[in-house]
Amino acid sequence: MSEAGLNRREALRRLAVGGLGTAATPLWIENLRSAAEASAEHVHARTAAAAEDWKPKLLSPQQNETVITLCELIIPTTDTPGGKAALVNRFVDEVLADSGPAERREFFRGLTWMDQRSLELFGIDFVGATPEQQNALLTIVSSATNRSVADQVGVEFFQAIKSMTITGYYTSEVGMRQELGDDGQVFFTEFKGCTHPEHGAPAKPAAPAKKKS
Repeated sequence: MSEAGLNRREALRRLAVGGLGTAATPLWIENLRSAAEASAEHVHARTAAAAEDWKPKLLSPQQNETVITLCELIIPTTDTPGGKAALVNRFVDEVLADSGPAERREFFRGLTWMDQRSLELFGIDFVGATPEQQNALLTIVSSATNRSVADQVGVEFFQAIKSMTITGYYTSEVGMRQELGDDGQVFFTEFKGCTHPEHGAPAKPAAPAKKKS
């Protein structure tokens, strides 16, 4: 692998791991993060080949919409495309399909929890909630000081979906070419900390540097 490739992979790993926080990370989340990073190229190739005929392997239509909404909230559209445009939901579905039963069980447990908690708080599921309500719930599950046993499933789930979203986005065609202008000679030189005030979304990397010839 080229030096640029190594630098890119290490930077991506640090960004995704940074999304997990400083507390001890459950094994199932680490397994999903590692699987997403290791298989990113092949996963994107499969989803690209499916094009408009793509259908989720594991996610139900409702679950798929929830994942799309979460990915867009984590990496929102600004002057560049966000998680939805990068089709990160497809990446998440493919990684889950390749993962073990324990990882899938915990992920879907958290996905279900998000709807249940949204219903408790707002009387509507997560996708149907207003953007303000969605961000309010993400603030709860992304808080580094949230030690509530009742919220633990959601807190862990958000760690997982955030890490997978980061990896899926920055290894996608949208993330690598439109956002980073990658021509095969780009590598990451810096990652700023999360700056989103509501739920700690990752700041998109500053302008990439060209590898010196």
